[in-house]
Amino acid sequence: MNWMAWTLPTALFFCAIGLLLFTMTLIELKRPTTMARGWLPMATTRGDRIFISLLAAAGLHVAWLALFTSPPYVASVAAVITAIIVLRWG
Repeated sequence: MNWMAWTLPTALFFCAIGLLLFTMTLIELKRPTTMARGWLPMATTRGDRIFISLLAAAGLHVAWLALFTSPPYVASVAAVITAIIVLRWG
C-alpha cells in the first residue's frame, strides 16, 4: 500500500465508512426499510438518508477547509450532528 499515504485520520475514516456499510446491511436484513417522508423534500429510505448525510459531511468539510486554517475537528462534529438530524428526522 505504498501508493497511498495512509494517515491515522484517513484509515479511521475508511474504517468508519466500512463499519457503517456493514452495520446498515445487518439492519437492512433484520428490518427492511420503507420509504419515509420527513422534512426533506422527497420520500427517502434509510440508505438515501445516509448518502445525503455523507454528501453533507463532505460539503461541510470542504467549506471548513476553504474558510478556516484550523484543523477540521469542528466540521467533523458538525457533520456528525447533521447526520444524526438527517437520519432521525430527514
